[in-house]
Amino acid sequence: MRIVVADDSVLLREGLVRLLIEDGHQVVDAVGDGPALLDAVLAHRPDVSIVDVRMPPTHTDEGLRAAIAARSRLPGAPVLMLSQYVEASYAGELLADGSGAVGYLLKDRVARIEEFLDALYRVAHGATVLDPQVIAQLLAGQRRDNVLGTLTLRERQILALMAEGHSNAAIVRRVVVSFSAVEKHIGNIFAKLGLPPDDAQHRRVLAVLTYLRG
Repeated sequence: MRIVVADDSVLLREGLVRLLIEDGHQVVDAVGDGPALLDAVLAHRPDVSIVDVRMPPTHTDEGLRAAIAARSRLPGAPVLMLSQYVEASYAGELLADGSGAVGYLLKDRVARIEEFLDALYRVAHGATVLDPQVIAQLLAGQRRDNVLGTLTLRERQILALMAEGHSNAAIVRRVVVSFSAVEKHIGNIFAKLGLPPDDAQHRRVLAVLTYLRG
């Protein structure tokens, strides 16, 4: 894949570049701030960008803002965000356009190389991938009186796995039920969340967005 890396930490940025090259990918640009990220994405149109949420000058959410700006210019441009802390609202803002191809991982996940590269691949191919710790925080903070409260425990489990970016086949392996049962649960999730028939991937993104807002 052709990849842009954006992180103001030279050590992490160069580490990512080396990891990606060793895995057979081409890093078309590596930058350290938001404006440079936007320029790189527009110039190179990479298969996916890896972006630190916090970059200069304020180290708040410049990376996120630049990624959103890039996706407004190139709708659906795949972006994998990296963050030191869990901020579920960041993922929600990226998902808000409904086009998917978004990932949000804690930086610690990079050390789990196979998991990180798998997440990167899935984002590049249109999936939505959220860090399991983000999912855990969402589950802990959800109110019982919102729309998600209508889901059964199994449906909530499957929606959480969808939010982590797993395909139906991968969900089958994790919850140990039949493929048809997973499809039925997902259909129930869509119905309970009020998501009408549409492109399956688009509905998955909307379901995850509802999950984030819950």
